[in-house]
Amino acid sequence: MSAKWYRSVLFRFYLVGGASAVAYVVLFVLLRGSMPAQIANVLALLISAIANTAVNRWFTFGIRGTEAIVRQYVQGLVVFALGLVVTSGSLWLLHIWVPDPSRVAEVSALVAANLVATVVRFLGLRRVFATG
Repeated sequence: MSAKWYRSVLFRFYLVGGASAVAYVVLFVLLRGSMPAQIANVLALLISAIANTAVNRWFTFGIRGTEAIVRQYVQGLVVFALGLVVTSGSLWLLHIWVPDPSRVAEVSALVAANLVATVVRFLGLRRVFATG
């Protein structure tokens, strides 16, 4: 794969990732009003990860059709699980250090954790979709 292709994919990945991150934070804040932080995190991350995988499959990596779609989504869920470990761990640590953190503190911890998870997600999705 050429450097030009890689830069193009990376740029589109960042666009999708930015939109997904905003959607994730909005979902988390909305859900957090009526449920515990860990449950809100799981649901917000799952919803945004499914949408992220679909958009990355089509827009970022140019995959069309249904060939290998089940395998790609299963592998995408594995990548999601890695992100979930990182974000849930960050919430868990925050709640240990600060027993009743503000929403701002929770969102800040999740944004930082998502930066780490995004690198993992890119590397994982690149591998998933590069193999078709």
